[in-house]
Amino acid sequence: MNAAVEHRHADVTASPSPALRARVIERLAAILPTGSLLYRVEDTRPFECDGLSAFRQLPMAVALPENESQVCEILRTCRELDVPVVARGAGTSLSGGSMPHGSGIVLSLAKFNRILEVDAMARIARVQPGVRNLAVSEAVAPHGLYYAPDPSSQIACSIGGNVAENSGGVHCLKYGLTCHNVLRVRLVTIDGEILEFGSEAPEVPGLDLLSLIIGSEGMLGVVTEVSLRLLPKPELARAVLAYFDAVEPAGDAVAAIIAAGIIPAGMEMMDQKAVRAVEPFVQAGYDLDAQAVLIVESDGTPEEVDEEIARIEAVLRDCGCTAIRVSESEEERLRFWSGRKNAFPAAGRVSPDYYCMDGTIPRRTLGRMLKAIEAMEEKYGLRCMNVFHAGDGNLHPLILFDANEPGQWDRADRFGAEILETCVEYGGTITGEHGVGIEKINSMCVQFSPAEREAFFALKRAFDPQELLNPGKAIPTLARCAEYGRMHVHAGQVRFPELPRF
Repeated sequence: MNAAVEHRHADVTASPSPALRARVIERLAAILPTGSLLYRVEDTRPFECDGLSAFRQLPMAVALPENESQVCEILRTCRELDVPVVARGAGTSLSGGSMPHGSGIVLSLAKFNRILEVDAMARIARVQPGVRNLAVSEAVAPHGLYYAPDPSSQIACSIGGNVAENSGGVHCLKYGLTCHNVLRVRLVTIDGEILEFGSEAPEVPGLDLLSLIIGSEGMLGVVTEVSLRLLPKPELARAVLAYFDAVEPAGDAVAAIIAAGIIPAGMEMMDQKAVRAVEPFVQAGYDLDAQAVLIVESDGTPEEVDEEIARIEAVLRDCGCTAIRVSESEEERLRFWSGRKNAFPAAGRVSPDYYCMDGTIPRRTLGRMLKAIEAMEEKYGLRCMNVFHAGDGNLHPLILFDANEPGQWDRADRFGAEILETCVEYGGTITGEHGVGIEKINSMCVQFSPAEREAFFALKRAFDPQELLNPGKAIPTLARCAEYGRMHVHAGQVRFPELPRF
Protein backbone atom coordinates (compact mmCIF):
# COMPACT_ATOMS: atom_id res chain seq x y z
CA MET A 1 0.00 0.00 0.00
CA ASN A 2 1.50 3.35 -0.98
CA ALA A 3 2.40 6.07 1.48
CA ALA A 4 -0.35 8.43 0.31
CA VAL A 5 -3.03 5.86 1.05
CA GLU A 6 -1.46 5.09 4.43
CA HIS A 7 -1.52 8.78 5.32
CA ARG A 8 -5.12 9.27 4.20
CA HIS A 9 -6.38 6.52 6.46
CA ALA A 10 -4.20 7.37 9.44
CA ASP A 11 -4.91 11.11 9.59
CA VAL A 12 -8.55 11.76 10.47
CA THR A 13 -7.71 15.09 12.12
CA ALA A 14 -6.01 16.89 9.22
CA SER A 15 -7.18 20.47 8.66
CA PRO A 16 -7.70 21.91 5.16
CA SER A 17 -5.73 24.87 3.92
CA PRO A 18 -7.68 28.17 3.87
CA ALA A 19 -7.45 28.23 0.07
CA LEU A 20 -8.88 24.72 -0.31
CA ARG A 21 -11.62 25.41 2.22
CA ALA A 22 -12.67 28.56 0.37
CA ARG A 23 -12.69 26.72 -2.96
CA VAL A 24 -14.75 23.82 -1.61
CA ILE A 25 -17.32 26.14 -0.06
CA GLU A 26 -17.57 28.18 -3.28
CA ARG A 27 -18.07 25.06 -5.42
CA LEU A 28 -20.63 23.44 -3.10
CA ALA A 29 -22.57 26.71 -2.68
CA ALA A 30 -23.07 26.74 -6.46
CA ILE A 31 -24.69 23.28 -6.27
CA LEU A 32 -26.92 23.66 -3.22
CA PRO A 33 -29.88 25.94 -2.43
CA THR A 34 -29.44 28.78 0.03
CA GLY A 35 -29.26 27.51 3.59
CA SER A 36 -28.22 23.99 2.56
CA LEU A 37 -24.48 24.47 3.09
CA LEU A 38 -23.13 24.93 6.63
CA TYR A 39 -19.53 25.99 7.19
CA ARG A 40 -19.40 28.28 10.22
CA VAL A 41 -18.14 26.58 13.38
CA GLU A 42 -21.35 27.16 15.30
CA ASP A 43 -23.34 25.55 12.46
CA THR A 44 -21.10 22.51 12.00
CA ARG A 45 -20.70 21.82 15.74
CA PRO A 46 -23.83 19.59 15.94
CA PHE A 47 -22.23 17.27 13.38
CA GLU A 48 -18.89 16.80 15.17
CA CYS A 49 -19.80 13.34 16.52
CA ASP A 50 -22.45 10.66 16.36
CA GLY A 51 -23.89 8.53 19.18
CA LEU A 52 -20.33 7.62 20.17
CA SER A 53 -19.69 11.06 21.61
CA ALA A 54 -16.28 10.15 23.02
CA PHE A 55 -14.54 11.18 19.76
CA ARG A 56 -15.21 14.54 18.11
CA GLN A 57 -14.02 16.28 14.95
CA LEU A 58 -15.35 19.38 13.16
CA PRO A 59 -15.86 19.02 9.40
CA MET A 60 -14.87 21.61 6.83
CA ALA A 61 -18.52 21.95 5.85
CA VAL A 62 -21.87 20.17 5.98
CA ALA A 63 -23.85 19.71 2.75
CA LEU A 64 -27.61 19.03 2.92
CA PRO A 65 -28.69 18.09 -0.61
CA GLU A 66 -32.37 17.88 -1.51
CA ASN A 67 -32.21 15.50 -4.48
CA GLU A 68 -30.07 12.83 -6.09
CA SER A 69 -28.69 15.15 -8.76
CA GLN A 70 -27.20 17.36 -6.07
CA VAL A 71 -25.64 14.30 -4.39
CA CYS A 72 -24.02 13.35 -7.72
CA GLU A 73 -22.64 16.86 -8.21
CA ILE A 74 -21.30 17.05 -4.65
CA LEU A 75 -19.47 13.73 -4.97
CA ARG A 76 -18.01 14.61 -8.38
CA THR A 77 -16.78 17.92 -6.97
CA CYS A 78 -15.21 16.29 -3.91
CA ARG A 79 -13.45 13.73 -6.08
CA GLU A 80 -12.08 16.48 -8.34
CA LEU A 81 -10.83 18.47 -5.33
CA ASP A 82 -9.60 15.35 -3.45
CA VAL A 83 -11.86 16.10 -0.48
CA PRO A 84 -13.03 13.31 1.89
CA VAL A 85 -16.79 12.75 2.27
CA VAL A 86 -18.60 11.28 5.28
CA ALA A 87 -22.25 10.43 4.63
CA ARG A 88 -24.53 10.91 7.64
CA GLY A 89 -28.07 9.88 8.47
CA ALA A 90 -29.65 10.46 11.87
CA GLY A 91 -26.29 10.34 13.67
CA THR A 92 -27.33 7.55 16.04
CA SER A 93 -24.33 5.37 15.18
CA LEU A 94 -22.52 4.04 18.26
CA SER A 95 -19.16 3.30 16.62
CA GLY A 96 -18.05 6.73 15.39
CA GLY A 97 -18.91 5.66 11.85
CA SER A 98 -20.27 9.09 10.90
CA MET A 99 -17.71 11.19 12.76
CA PRO A 100 -16.42 13.84 10.29
CA HIS A 101 -13.00 13.98 8.68
CA GLY A 102 -11.06 17.11 9.57
CA SER A 103 -10.28 17.91 5.92
CA GLY A 104 -13.59 16.77 4.53
CA ILE A 105 -17.28 17.45 4.36
CA VAL A 106 -20.30 15.78 5.92
CA LEU A 107 -22.94 14.83 3.36
CA SER A 108 -26.16 14.78 5.36
CA LEU A 109 -29.16 12.84 4.00
CA ALA A 110 -31.54 14.49 6.47
CA LYS A 111 -33.70 15.92 3.67
CA PHE A 112 -34.08 12.51 1.99
CA ASN A 113 -36.95 11.65 4.31
CA ARG A 114 -39.83 10.53 2.07
CA ILE A 115 -41.54 7.17 1.73
CA LEU A 116 -41.74 7.08 -2.06
CA GLU A 117 -44.08 4.13 -2.59
CA VAL A 118 -45.82 1.36 -0.68
CA ASP A 119 -46.86 -1.71 -2.70
CA ALA A 120 -49.05 -3.59 -0.24
CA MET A 121 -49.70 -6.45 -2.66
CA ALA A 122 -46.00 -7.07 -3.28
CA ARG A 123 -45.18 -6.16 0.35
CA ILE A 124 -42.48 -3.67 -0.64
CA ALA A 125 -41.78 -0.12 0.53
CA ARG A 126 -39.51 2.14 -1.50
CA VAL A 127 -37.99 4.80 0.76
CA GLN A 128 -35.31 7.46 0.90
CA PRO A 129 -32.39 6.87 3.29
CA GLY A 130 -33.37 9.59 5.77
CA VAL A 131 -36.68 7.89 6.64
CA ARG A 132 -36.82 6.79 10.28
CA ASN A 133 -36.95 3.05 10.89
CA LEU A 134 -40.15 3.19 12.95
CA ALA A 135 -41.83 5.52 10.43
CA VAL A 136 -41.89 2.68 7.89
CA SER A 137 -43.91 0.38 10.15
CA GLU A 138 -46.20 3.26 11.10
CA ALA A 139 -46.86 4.08 7.44
CA VAL A 140 -47.66 0.50 6.38
CA ALA A 141 -49.66 -0.49 9.49
CA PRO A 142 -53.02 0.28 7.79
CA HIS A 143 -52.15 -2.50 5.31
CA GLY A 144 -51.52 -5.00 8.13
CA LEU A 145 -47.77 -4.91 7.39
CA TYR A 146 -44.59 -3.87 9.19
CA TYR A 147 -40.80 -3.66 8.73
CA ALA A 148 -39.12 -6.30 10.88
CA PRO A 149 -35.63 -4.97 11.86
CA ASP A 150 -36.20 -2.96 15.04
CA PRO A 151 -33.03 -1.49 16.62
CA SER A 152 -33.53 0.02 20.07
CA SER A 153 -33.01 3.41 18.40
CA GLN A 154 -35.76 2.74 15.83
CA ILE A 155 -37.71 5.84 16.88
CA ALA A 156 -34.78 7.96 15.60
CA CYS A 157 -32.36 5.93 13.44
CA SER A 158 -32.63 6.15 9.66
CA ILE A 159 -32.93 3.43 7.03
CA GLY A 160 -29.73 4.62 5.33
CA GLY A 161 -27.83 4.20 8.59
CA ASN A 162 -29.40 0.77 9.07
CA VAL A 163 -28.11 -0.21 5.63
CA ALA A 164 -24.63 1.14 6.44
CA GLU A 165 -24.37 -0.84 9.68
CA ASN A 166 -26.56 -3.87 8.83
CA SER A 167 -28.65 -3.14 11.92
CA GLY A 168 -30.72 -5.77 13.70
CA GLY A 169 -32.88 -5.45 16.79
CA VAL A 170 -34.71 -7.61 19.29
CA HIS A 171 -36.59 -9.56 16.60
CA CYS A 172 -33.63 -10.31 14.31
CA LEU A 173 -33.38 -13.92 15.56
CA LYS A 174 -36.49 -14.96 13.60
CA TYR A 175 -36.81 -12.24 10.99
CA GLY A 176 -33.20 -11.39 10.23
CA LEU A 177 -30.99 -8.32 10.04
CA THR A 178 -31.22 -5.45 7.57
CA CYS A 179 -29.46 -7.58 4.93
CA HIS A 180 -32.35 -10.07 5.05
CA ASN A 181 -35.02 -7.39 4.65
CA VAL A 182 -33.60 -5.13 1.93
CA LEU A 183 -34.34 -6.00 -1.69
CA ARG A 184 -32.66 -3.17 -3.59
CA VAL A 185 -30.32 -0.25 -2.95
CA ARG A 186 -29.72 2.75 -5.20
CA LEU A 187 -26.28 4.26 -4.62
CA VAL A 188 -24.12 7.11 -5.94
CA THR A 189 -20.38 6.43 -6.30
CA ILE A 190 -17.61 8.93 -5.67
CA ASP A 191 -17.60 9.52 -9.47
CA GLY A 192 -21.20 10.69 -9.28
CA GLU A 193 -22.41 7.57 -11.08
CA ILE A 194 -25.75 6.04 -10.05
CA LEU A 195 -25.75 2.27 -9.50
CA GLU A 196 -28.44 -0.15 -8.39
CA PHE A 197 -27.83 -3.36 -6.44
CA GLY A 198 -30.39 -6.09 -5.89
CA SER A 199 -33.89 -6.05 -7.32
CA GLU A 200 -37.53 -6.07 -6.33
CA ALA A 201 -37.86 -9.19 -8.50
CA PRO A 202 -37.45 -12.64 -6.88
CA GLU A 203 -34.08 -13.31 -8.54
CA VAL A 204 -31.16 -11.09 -9.54
CA PRO A 205 -28.74 -12.10 -12.31
CA GLY A 206 -25.01 -11.82 -11.74
CA LEU A 207 -23.02 -11.38 -8.55
CA ASP A 208 -24.82 -10.66 -5.26
CA LEU A 209 -23.26 -7.25 -4.69
CA LEU A 210 -26.19 -6.10 -2.56
CA SER A 211 -24.71 -8.09 0.33
CA LEU A 212 -21.45 -6.20 -0.17
CA ILE A 213 -23.16 -2.81 0.08
CA ILE A 214 -25.18 -3.58 3.22
CA GLY A 215 -22.85 -3.15 6.20
CA SER A 216 -20.18 -1.28 4.20
CA GLU A 217 -20.36 1.74 6.56
CA GLY A 218 -20.53 4.42 3.85
CA MET A 219 -17.15 3.41 2.41
CA LEU A 220 -18.36 2.40 -1.08
CA GLY A 221 -20.98 4.98 -2.00
CA VAL A 222 -23.87 7.15 -0.81
CA VAL A 223 -27.27 5.45 -0.62
CA THR A 224 -30.16 7.48 -2.06
CA GLU A 225 -33.00 4.95 -2.19
CA VAL A 226 -33.85 1.59 -0.59
CA SER A 227 -36.53 -1.03 -1.31
CA LEU A 228 -37.60 -2.81 1.86
CA ARG A 229 -39.32 -6.16 2.33
CA LEU A 230 -42.48 -5.86 4.43
CA LEU A 231 -44.04 -8.64 6.48
CA PRO A 232 -47.64 -9.33 7.53
CA LYS A 233 -48.22 -8.38 11.13
CA PRO A 234 -48.63 -11.58 13.20
CA GLU A 235 -52.11 -12.36 14.53
CA LEU A 236 -50.77 -12.68 18.06
CA ALA A 237 -47.55 -12.14 19.98
CA ARG A 238 -46.92 -13.17 23.59
CA ALA A 239 -43.78 -12.83 25.69
CA VAL A 240 -42.34 -15.14 28.35
CA LEU A 241 -40.44 -13.54 31.22
CA ALA A 242 -38.10 -16.03 32.91
CA TYR A 243 -35.97 -15.43 36.03
CA PHE A 244 -32.74 -17.18 37.00
CA ASP A 245 -30.70 -17.15 40.20
CA ALA A 246 -27.42 -17.28 38.25
CA VAL A 247 -26.25 -16.09 34.85
CA GLU A 248 -24.86 -19.45 33.66
CA PRO A 249 -28.20 -21.31 33.55
CA ALA A 250 -29.77 -18.33 31.78
CA GLY A 251 -27.10 -18.56 29.10
CA ASP A 252 -27.57 -22.32 28.91
CA ALA A 253 -31.33 -21.83 28.46
CA VAL A 254 -30.73 -19.66 25.38
CA ALA A 255 -28.70 -22.40 23.70
CA ALA A 256 -31.17 -25.09 24.84
CA ILE A 257 -34.16 -23.29 23.28
CA ILE A 258 -32.44 -23.12 19.89
CA ALA A 259 -31.20 -26.72 20.24
CA ALA A 260 -34.82 -27.79 20.79
CA GLY A 261 -35.65 -26.51 17.31
CA ILE A 262 -37.51 -23.43 18.57
CA ILE A 263 -36.86 -20.14 16.79
CA PRO A 264 -38.62 -17.46 18.89
CA ALA A 265 -39.55 -14.08 17.45
CA GLY A 266 -37.10 -12.59 19.94
CA MET A 267 -34.91 -13.70 22.83
CA GLU A 268 -33.21 -11.11 25.01
CA MET A 269 -31.22 -11.34 28.23
CA MET A 270 -30.43 -8.82 30.99
CA ASP A 271 -28.27 -9.27 34.05
CA GLN A 272 -29.21 -8.03 37.52
CA LYS A 273 -27.40 -4.70 37.13
CA ALA A 274 -29.42 -3.95 33.99
CA VAL A 275 -32.69 -5.06 35.61
CA ARG A 276 -32.13 -2.87 38.66
CA ALA A 277 -31.35 0.11 36.41
CA VAL A 278 -34.37 -0.21 34.13
CA GLU A 279 -37.09 -1.19 36.62
CA PRO A 280 -37.33 2.22 38.39
CA PHE A 281 -37.31 3.85 34.95
CA VAL A 282 -40.06 1.85 33.18
CA GLN A 283 -41.74 -0.08 36.04
CA ALA A 284 -42.05 -3.27 33.99
CA GLY A 285 -42.57 -5.41 37.10
CA TYR A 286 -39.22 -7.21 36.97
CA ASP A 287 -37.95 -9.24 39.94
CA LEU A 288 -35.02 -7.22 41.30
CA ASP A 289 -33.57 -10.24 43.12
CA ALA A 290 -33.08 -12.29 39.94
CA GLN A 291 -29.49 -12.57 38.74
CA ALA A 292 -30.61 -12.79 35.10
CA VAL A 293 -33.81 -12.28 33.13
CA LEU A 294 -34.76 -13.78 29.77
CA ILE A 295 -37.50 -12.36 27.56
CA VAL A 296 -38.63 -14.88 24.94
CA GLU A 297 -41.34 -13.94 22.47
CA SER A 298 -43.53 -16.15 20.30
CA ASP A 299 -45.71 -14.90 17.45
CA GLY A 300 -48.04 -16.36 14.85
CA THR A 301 -51.57 -17.75 15.02
CA PRO A 302 -53.03 -18.26 18.52
CA GLU A 303 -52.61 -22.02 18.15
CA GLU A 304 -48.98 -21.71 17.06
CA VAL A 305 -48.19 -19.33 19.90
CA ASP A 306 -49.81 -21.55 22.56
CA GLU A 307 -47.87 -24.59 21.38
CA GLU A 308 -44.53 -22.77 21.12
CA ILE A 309 -44.85 -21.12 24.53
CA ALA A 310 -45.56 -24.49 26.14
CA ARG A 311 -42.36 -25.86 24.59
CA ILE A 312 -40.38 -22.78 25.67
CA GLU A 313 -41.62 -23.07 29.25
CA ALA A 314 -40.60 -26.74 29.39
CA VAL A 315 -37.05 -25.93 28.24
CA LEU A 316 -36.76 -23.04 30.69
CA ARG A 317 -37.80 -25.24 33.62
CA ASP A 318 -35.33 -27.94 32.58
CA CYS A 319 -32.61 -25.26 32.64
CA GLY A 320 -33.42 -24.22 36.20
CA CYS A 321 -35.35 -20.98 35.89
CA THR A 322 -36.82 -19.89 39.23
CA ALA A 323 -40.03 -18.29 37.93
CA ILE A 324 -41.93 -17.78 34.68
CA ARG A 325 -44.49 -15.16 33.67
CA VAL A 326 -46.36 -15.17 30.35
CA SER A 327 -47.97 -11.98 29.03
CA GLU A 328 -51.77 -12.10 29.06
CA SER A 329 -52.38 -8.96 27.00
CA GLU A 330 -50.66 -6.80 24.41
CA GLU A 331 -50.17 -4.13 27.08
CA GLU A 332 -48.36 -6.59 29.32
CA ARG A 333 -46.20 -7.88 26.45
CA LEU A 334 -45.07 -4.33 25.68
CA ARG A 335 -44.37 -3.75 29.36
CA PHE A 336 -42.12 -6.84 29.47
CA TRP A 337 -40.19 -5.42 26.50
CA SER A 338 -40.06 -1.86 27.81
CA GLY A 339 -37.13 -2.58 30.10
CA ARG A 340 -34.98 -4.07 27.38
CA LYS A 341 -35.90 -1.35 24.90
CA ASN A 342 -35.00 1.35 27.43
CA ALA A 343 -31.76 -0.13 28.78
CA PHE A 344 -29.61 2.62 27.23
CA PRO A 345 -31.53 5.63 28.64
CA ALA A 346 -31.80 3.79 31.96
CA ALA A 347 -28.00 3.54 32.05
CA GLY A 348 -27.87 7.31 31.62
CA ARG A 349 -30.00 7.70 34.75
CA VAL A 350 -27.66 5.69 36.99
CA SER A 351 -24.29 6.87 35.64
CA PRO A 352 -22.92 10.20 34.35
CA ASP A 353 -21.62 8.41 31.23
CA TYR A 354 -21.79 4.96 29.69
CA TYR A 355 -19.96 3.21 26.87
CA CYS A 356 -22.04 0.73 24.86
CA MET A 357 -20.10 -2.16 23.36
CA ASP A 358 -21.18 -4.46 20.56
CA GLY A 359 -19.74 -7.91 19.87
CA THR A 360 -20.92 -11.44 19.18
CA ILE A 361 -20.14 -14.82 20.71
CA PRO A 362 -21.46 -18.37 20.29
CA ARG A 363 -24.66 -18.74 22.31
CA ARG A 364 -23.17 -21.53 24.44
CA THR A 365 -20.59 -19.10 25.86
CA LEU A 366 -23.03 -16.44 27.17
CA GLY A 367 -22.65 -17.45 30.82
CA ARG A 368 -18.88 -17.71 30.47
CA MET A 369 -18.72 -14.24 28.93
CA LEU A 370 -20.72 -12.70 31.79
CA LYS A 371 -18.28 -14.20 34.28
CA ALA A 372 -15.37 -12.80 32.26
CA ILE A 373 -16.96 -9.34 32.27
CA GLU A 374 -17.38 -9.55 36.07
CA ALA A 375 -13.63 -10.13 36.35
CA MET A 376 -12.99 -7.14 34.07
CA GLU A 377 -15.15 -4.95 36.34
CA GLU A 378 -12.73 -5.72 39.17
CA LYS A 379 -9.71 -5.18 36.92
CA TYR A 380 -10.78 -1.76 35.64
CA GLY A 381 -12.72 -0.59 38.70
CA LEU A 382 -15.88 0.14 36.70
CA ARG A 383 -19.40 -1.30 36.72
CA CYS A 384 -20.97 -2.90 33.64
CA MET A 385 -24.65 -3.50 32.86
CA ASN A 386 -25.24 -6.32 30.39
CA VAL A 387 -28.03 -6.63 27.83
CA PHE A 388 -27.85 -9.22 25.04
CA HIS A 389 -29.63 -10.10 21.83
CA ALA A 390 -29.19 -13.52 23.36
CA GLY A 391 -30.73 -15.49 20.51
CA ASP A 392 -27.94 -14.63 18.09
CA GLY A 393 -25.17 -14.05 20.66
CA ASN A 394 -24.99 -10.28 20.12
CA LEU A 395 -23.72 -8.54 23.28
CA HIS A 396 -24.34 -4.96 24.36
CA PRO A 397 -22.38 -4.46 27.60
CA LEU A 398 -22.86 -0.94 29.00
CA ILE A 399 -19.70 0.19 30.78
CA LEU A 400 -20.57 2.86 33.38
CA PHE A 401 -18.08 5.65 34.10
CA ASP A 402 -17.69 9.36 34.81
CA ALA A 403 -15.81 11.32 32.15
CA ASN A 404 -15.21 14.10 34.69
CA GLU A 405 -13.03 11.76 36.76
CA PRO A 406 -9.45 11.64 35.40
CA GLY A 407 -8.57 8.29 33.86
CA GLN A 408 -12.06 6.80 33.88
CA TRP A 409 -12.65 7.15 30.13
CA ASP A 410 -9.30 5.53 29.34
CA ARG A 411 -10.18 2.63 31.65
CA ALA A 412 -13.59 2.30 30.01
CA ASP A 413 -11.95 2.29 26.59
CA ARG A 414 -9.53 -0.49 27.57
CA PHE A 415 -12.38 -2.39 29.27
CA GLY A 416 -14.34 -2.30 26.01
CA ALA A 417 -11.37 -3.41 23.93
CA GLU A 418 -10.82 -6.40 26.23
CA ILE A 419 -14.48 -7.40 25.87
CA LEU A 420 -14.06 -7.44 22.09
CA GLU A 421 -10.85 -9.46 22.27
CA THR A 422 -12.59 -11.95 24.52
CA CYS A 423 -15.38 -12.25 21.93
CA VAL A 424 -12.78 -13.26 19.34
CA GLU A 425 -11.13 -15.65 21.81
CA TYR A 426 -14.49 -17.36 22.39
CA GLY A 427 -15.08 -17.82 18.66
CA GLY A 428 -17.13 -14.68 18.00
CA THR A 429 -16.61 -11.34 16.28
CA ILE A 430 -15.87 -7.75 17.27
CA THR A 431 -19.19 -6.36 16.06
CA GLY A 432 -22.76 -7.50 15.66
CA GLU A 433 -24.74 -4.50 14.39
CA HIS A 434 -23.01 -1.26 15.42
CA GLY A 435 -20.25 -1.48 12.84
CA VAL A 436 -16.53 -0.86 13.24
CA GLY A 437 -16.27 2.89 12.59
CA ILE A 438 -13.34 4.24 14.56
CA GLU A 439 -14.38 2.58 17.82
CA LYS A 440 -13.26 -0.95 16.89
CA ILE A 441 -10.54 -0.19 14.37
CA ASN A 442 -7.74 -1.47 16.64
CA SER A 443 -9.76 -4.62 17.37
CA MET A 444 -9.86 -5.33 13.63
CA CYS A 445 -6.13 -5.99 13.99
CA VAL A 446 -7.00 -8.78 16.42
CA GLN A 447 -9.76 -10.33 14.29
CA PHE A 448 -8.29 -10.20 10.76
CA SER A 449 -4.95 -11.05 9.20
CA PRO A 450 -2.94 -8.63 7.00
CA ALA A 451 -4.04 -10.55 3.89
CA GLU A 452 -7.70 -10.27 4.89
CA ARG A 453 -7.41 -6.55 5.59
CA GLU A 454 -5.70 -5.99 2.22
CA ALA A 455 -8.61 -7.83 0.55
CA PHE A 456 -11.00 -5.40 2.28
CA PHE A 457 -8.99 -2.46 0.91
CA ALA A 458 -9.00 -3.98 -2.58
CA LEU A 459 -12.80 -4.03 -2.51
CA LYS A 460 -12.92 -0.44 -1.32
CA ARG A 461 -10.50 0.74 -4.02
CA ALA A 462 -12.66 -0.94 -6.69
CA PHE A 463 -15.45 1.52 -5.77
CA ASP A 464 -13.39 4.44 -4.44
CA PRO A 465 -9.82 4.49 -5.87
CA GLN A 466 -8.89 7.75 -4.12
CA GLU A 467 -10.30 6.41 -0.82
CA LEU A 468 -12.31 9.55 -0.15
CA LEU A 469 -15.49 7.96 1.22
CA ASN A 470 -15.42 7.73 5.02
CA PRO A 471 -11.63 7.37 5.17
CA GLY A 472 -9.91 6.24 8.35
CA LYS A 473 -12.86 4.08 9.38
CA ALA A 474 -13.63 0.35 9.58
CA ILE A 475 -10.45 -1.03 7.98
CA PRO A 476 -7.11 -0.44 9.76
CA THR A 477 -4.00 0.06 7.66
CA LEU A 478 -1.13 -2.39 7.93
CA ALA A 479 0.90 0.39 9.56
CA ARG A 480 -1.79 1.01 12.19
CA CYS A 481 -1.93 -2.68 13.10
CA ALA A 482 1.86 -2.83 13.30
CA GLU A 483 1.82 0.16 15.66
CA TYR A 484 -0.99 -1.42 17.68
CA GLY A 485 1.06 -4.61 17.98
CA ARG A 486 4.07 -2.69 19.30
CA MET A 487 2.04 -0.80 21.92
CA HIS A 488 -0.43 -3.54 22.77
CA VAL A 489 -0.43 -5.16 26.20
CA HIS A 490 -3.90 -6.79 26.25
CA ALA A 491 -6.29 -3.95 25.54
CA GLY A 492 -3.62 -1.42 26.38
CA GLN A 493 -3.90 1.19 23.64
CA VAL A 494 -6.42 4.00 23.55
CA ARG A 495 -7.94 4.56 20.09
CA PHE A 496 -7.24 7.90 18.40
CA PRO A 497 -5.59 9.65 21.38
CA GLU A 498 -5.16 12.77 19.22
CA LEU A 499 -8.92 13.36 18.87
CA PRO A 500 -10.87 15.63 21.25
CA ARG A 501 -12.85 13.49 23.70
CA PHE A 502 -15.89 14.48 25.74
